[in-house]
Amino acid sequence: MAPLLDEAERLSRPELEALQLDRLRACLRHAYDNVGFYRKAFDDAGLRPEDCASLADLARFPFTAKSDLRDHYPFGMFAVPESDIRRIHASSGTTGRPTVVGYTQRDLDTWADVVARSIRAAGGRPGHKVHVAYGYGLFTGGLGAHYGAERLGCTVIPASGGMTARQVQLIQDFRPEIIMVTPSYMLTLLDEFERQGVDPRTTSLKVGIFGAEPWTQEMRREIEERFAIDAVDIYGLSEVMGPGVAQECVETKDGLHIWEDHFYPEVVDPVTGEVLPDGERGELVFTSLTKEAMPVIRYRTRDLTRLLPGTARVFRRMEKVTGRSDDLVILRGVNLFPTQIEEIVLRTPGLAPHFQLRLTRQGRLDALTVRVEARADMAREQRDAAARSIVTAVKDGIGVSVDVEVVDPETIERSVGKFKRIVDLREQKD
Repeated sequence: MAPLLDEAERLSRPELEALQLDRLRACLRHAYDNVGFYRKAFDDAGLRPEDCASLADLARFPFTAKSDLRDHYPFGMFAVPESDIRRIHASSGTTGRPTVVGYTQRDLDTWADVVARSIRAAGGRPGHKVHVAYGYGLFTGGLGAHYGAERLGCTVIPASGGMTARQVQLIQDFRPEIIMVTPSYMLTLLDEFERQGVDPRTTSLKVGIFGAEPWTQEMRREIEERFAIDAVDIYGLSEVMGPGVAQECVETKDGLHIWEDHFYPEVVDPVTGEVLPDGERGELVFTSLTKEAMPVIRYRTRDLTRLLPGTARVFRRMEKVTGRSDDLVILRGVNLFPTQIEEIVLRTPGLAPHFQLRLTRQGRLDALTVRVEARADMAREQRDAAARSIVTAVKDGIGVSVDVEVVDPETIERSVGKFKRIVDLREQKD
């Protein structure tokens, strides 16, 4: 069946780039005229908004970092009067001041539109029921998914996070076709289905739209096989809009199409900041093209990916995020990301997809222990063999030695939101 496309999705590439440039120039002017931070940053760089005569000229403008948003907490990055703000969201602030974002009514309408487009690209249609298990509140996931699903004409089940047994009951009783949730919590739901003696493959669910954390192709296969659904990726971040910045199309599952009529992407070298050509892996950077309340210019996401040509849509794709530059573990000189461990764990027989990395210090050297759960049907004598298999695979594939502990099922703490894969114990005293 041919996908349903809106007007912007039917643009040619030259038409899209002309629209992008027009909107980019307007965004730069809006930010310069109304946000003191951007006015100073542009002036310090010797630039004015009109110096952007082509899309390539954006590379001359300064970056925005998360620390800039925190430094202007709470409302210093807003470009409209507070009386024009219709909603405020914020990050958790677990590593410092939260980052605060605001939305005008037009921003909320745009956000609903791009999430509706995302759900449609994932296979959702008007009349479908959507079980939203992202957290509601200041986190953008729940409400972002909620209003996008309603905009598409779906029926929303606002389950939010937590109360896992109840979520399973609601899915059985209300029979949604779509679930929107973090992939790690989806695994928790899968475990709960099986704990209750319910075959996850018998549910009404047809599509899972998973985001808010990196996940691998191996995890996609795990979820699709155990639940008999299509598992697709959604991408977003609060500072740029929320969920709905990019979406994987169900017909191709080959990376996420960025909704480039609203968000202009670049990939840069994480160290030098140099813009990299499409196809090269680096740090993803976004400039908003239509945001009113809080435009962002060249925002450094810290997410690592690469840009690829469009396939199912005219918009360029971003490869599934392989990790974050701030999730990078440098262990005895070797770069390691949690997703690399995930791939190994998920292809090791007998192990559950629940794992955690614990960093400690042994003398003057850092050490890493992979704690991973056994499946319920795994014989205890098989655990040592599985641990040795992971040690060998990490050494051969990544080039570093780690310790592995295979622990009992349900030993590792579950999360209803983004799961904390890395626990750094190096600074703790004995």
